[in-house]
Amino acid sequence: MSGFSDGRLGGKVAVVSGAGGGIGRAHALLLATEGAKVVVNDLTNAQAVVDEINDAGGTATANGADVATFDGAEALVAQAIDDYGQLDILVNNAGILRDAVSFKMTEDEFDSVVNVHLKGHFAPSKFAGQHWRQRSKAGDEVSGRIINTASEAGLYGNAGQANYAAAKAGIASMTIVLARELKKYGVTVNTIAPRALTQMTAPLLEGFHNPQKGEFDPWDPHNIAPVVGWLATDDSAHINGQTFVIFGNKLYLMEGWTMASKIESPGRFDIDELIKRSEELFGDRSTKIPPMGFGE
Repeated sequence: MSGFSDGRLGGKVAVVSGAGGGIGRAHALLLATEGAKVVVNDLTNAQAVVDEINDAGGTATANGADVATFDGAEALVAQAIDDYGQLDILVNNAGILRDAVSFKMTEDEFDSVVNVHLKGHFAPSKFAGQHWRQRSKAGDEVSGRIINTASEAGLYGNAGQANYAAAKAGIASMTIVLARELKKYGVTVNTIAPRALTQMTAPLLEGFHNPQKGEFDPWDPHNIAPVVGWLATDDSAHINGQTFVIFGNKLYLMEGWTMASKIESPGRFDIDELIKRSEELFGDRSTKIPPMGFGE
């Protein structure tokens, strides 16, 4: 690790949730390398990452709050302000998996995933937004950044993940809402949908990950962090409400729901007309379930 105070984020204060390992740890390390002071949030492993940053010459403190509660999220944002005077960058990353097909999914499996992912993104954003709004109203020049974590499961709908996909799709949509609400206070809100091998995703990727020694590993979590670092800089102040898929050395700019086709009736549609005109509406587009992902 090198750079620190003379990096692109010198003088900035960052919070990263779920940063005790995997993608979140990589985010925290890179932000610290670029000069940010980092509050590392994790329910169990925050201190180990803090020690790693501080031992290498960076500045970090640990936080063990539950970001899926308003009290925990408020305490997390307050710690950043108390420790370092302000907050500039919020990376919402915490998450869990509880996979099951819909007809076997338990209520707890559904609620826990939606709570950790969706509410766990909203709650820290709420209190960070309050901080930036107060600073803006006090006359401060704010350059706030929220980087959320969605998933291709939320963009395309992965079987066996109704809870996770619904939460991640909600995060992508909520990103646009927050971007609209916070823009006037000098804040941007963007989303990444990362592919990486972590403790959470390892069971899903068994058999897919077999890097050869010395070769570039597209599944390395550290591949994701530079995109977060880029979106956190002042140079990205013009990028707002966007979603990016990042896998290895590929970065994809995504677009959400856009109008694909249209039919119009002189009055109210009736069922017979819709049956007759369905081919007109779909044209050469498929009426089947949309495909997963995109070509490499």
